[in-house]
Amino acid sequence: MSIKEYRTAVEARGGLLVMKQTPGVAFGDRVRIEDHAGGIRNGQVIRASDDEVLILVFEGVEDLDLENTWVRFLDAPVEMALSPELLGREFNGLGEPRDGRPPILSSLRRAVGGSAINPAARTYPREFIQTGISTIDGLNSLVRGQKLPIFTGSGLPHNRLAAQIVRQARLKNEDAAFSIVFAAMGVSYADAKFFRDEFASSGVLRNVVMFINLADDPPVERLTLPRTALTAAEYLAYDLDRHVLVVMTDMTYYAEALREVATAKGDVPARKGYPGYLYSDLAEIYERCGRIHERHGSITMMPVVSMPSDDITHPIPDLTGYITEGQIVLSRELNSQGIYPPVHISPSLSRLMKDGIGKDDTREDHPRVAAQLYALYSRALETRNLASIIGADELSTHDRRYLTFADAFDRRFVGQGENEDRSIEATLDLAWDLMSIFPKDGLTRVSEADIAKHYRDLDESQTQAVVGGPASGVTTAVQSRSRRRRRTASGAQPTGTV
Repeated sequence: MSIKEYRTAVEARGGLLVMKQTPGVAFGDRVRIEDHAGGIRNGQVIRASDDEVLILVFEGVEDLDLENTWVRFLDAPVEMALSPELLGREFNGLGEPRDGRPPILSSLRRAVGGSAINPAARTYPREFIQTGISTIDGLNSLVRGQKLPIFTGSGLPHNRLAAQIVRQARLKNEDAAFSIVFAAMGVSYADAKFFRDEFASSGVLRNVVMFINLADDPPVERLTLPRTALTAAEYLAYDLDRHVLVVMTDMTYYAEALREVATAKGDVPARKGYPGYLYSDLAEIYERCGRIHERHGSITMMPVVSMPSDDITHPIPDLTGYITEGQIVLSRELNSQGIYPPVHISPSLSRLMKDGIGKDDTREDHPRVAAQLYALYSRALETRNLASIIGADELSTHDRRYLTFADAFDRRFVGQGENEDRSIEATLDLAWDLMSIFPKDGLTRVSEADIAKHYRDLDESQTQAVVGGPASGVTTAVQSRSRRRRRTASGAQPTGTV
């Protein structure tokens, strides 16, 4: 490694340092900057030419005395030390500890830049990942190797949802080594403390690697943080054969930092001032997740993407949707009704769901139950709109049944406790309880075998129990169903009670 040191800085703007007369400098080189007070700052070359070199300074360029600033080019990329001791630790965007513990000591160091997985080396994403959240597991299932973003808005409980996913996510195979890489960009101190406390109190922290960039930390550090987090994820997945779930919040802050740096560089702006290469930059991050041939480990990703002004056509969620395999969309209307998590199932989608559910993965009836729930809820929303025009009293008895279903679905299926971890079996049983509000001939997306096995003929009191039961937790009806199955398995006859 050759080291070059210059004192030829001519300009500092927008987190960038402009250097002249610096021959032999390459794009991506790591930089150490010593200011006039003896302080050390880190940087990376983001543009190199014969005339000028642009350096991205992670700690910012405030208060730099250009005449007395020494810039050392280390002829090496930004790297991170890797070892199994990553688990349970917290780092900043450069991979430096921020938990007060010593740095990782390891001879294994890798550049954080990384690269997308070669398409020829990819294996198709499969195998169900259980999050314990019914709207995801039951209707928008996450599979191993998938990219499934969460689209949210200002003030919605996406941080609580992200923390719940980190606490509860696991593979159905309990013996599989499963880890979480959690990356937070531009979060407040209170939010960072919330994540730390949640993971520590739930006991999952020992299996989580955290990367935190606070709101008052240098914005340009956010450009490196996702890549540093993914470097750690790749090590855990492909070196240690672990299945890794990467949760990133919030990719909108990343894109805004990218726009800030692009403007300072003088790049030509595109939609809403974001650079024209925003799509390829996001794809460079997202495509580092997946499964690889003849590798046991895998990387699954759930990035959180804020929608400015709740606009799903904004460039960031819009381009994200082209790269990823679906989206989970949070609803402001459901949130205002006190429903948590406020997942709006109509625009939500998991394009790879079909490859991770069914007889060998979740349960045989799962694909048909999901299709039936979507069909019923879609009709129920149309009925709600009609009722808002003509009044509920003018609806037929059949249409009122859809209104009953919609209310029960929102409160019972969508709504669940923040600390409630529902198994996929409990989710599907709850779905059958709600579908049993309708007569058998009204269920057109499930098979006769499904109906014979799972459908329950409800009398009036049982229907009220299903509709008006607890808003969270496994319902009384589901619990009774489980007890009935246990009695049947042991040779006792079911009583027929709910």
